[in-house]
Amino acid sequence: MHRDQSPLRARSTPEIVPSLFLELDQMLDEFTRLPIRAKFRFDPDMPAVITVEFLAERGPSLVWLIGRELLFLGATAMSGSGDVRMWPTLPGGRPSSWLLLESEEVEALFEVPTAALVEWIEATYRVIPAEAEMAGLNWDGFLRELLGGPATSE
Repeated sequence: MHRDQSPLRARSTPEIVPSLFLELDQMLDEFTRLPIRAKFRFDPDMPAVITVEFLAERGPSLVWLIGRELLFLGATAMSGSGDVRMWPTLPGGRPSSWLLLESEEVEALFEVPTAALVEWIEATYRVIPAEAEMAGLNWDGFLRELLGGPATSE
């Protein structure tokens, strides 16, 4: 990554951003951490959303769709509301943030290393800048996919 380029400016030729694999710590309680691997995936057809797959050693993986801006901002400040929130940890240790995921069935808190995540998200902004992420979005298809509804031919 070139430091002289704005993370919100697209390059003249689009690039493909490979998935990012990170080692997270799931906080089971105040003192118990469970290491877990997560895969962050960017789809240029849905640039406002990052797919995060929590890869279980045994059993099925868990997939969450999280706003790209929420993840980017959560590395340095409180971000999100409702089911997904992210905020930086206290200074002094490695650069990381807390990621809280809530649903009716489960609540999970993860410590996410932010240096690699921020660098990766900046690469996604070079492909699709923030101001262009909603351009050309098929709202009906997007909402169907987001809500898990049946696809229709158009």
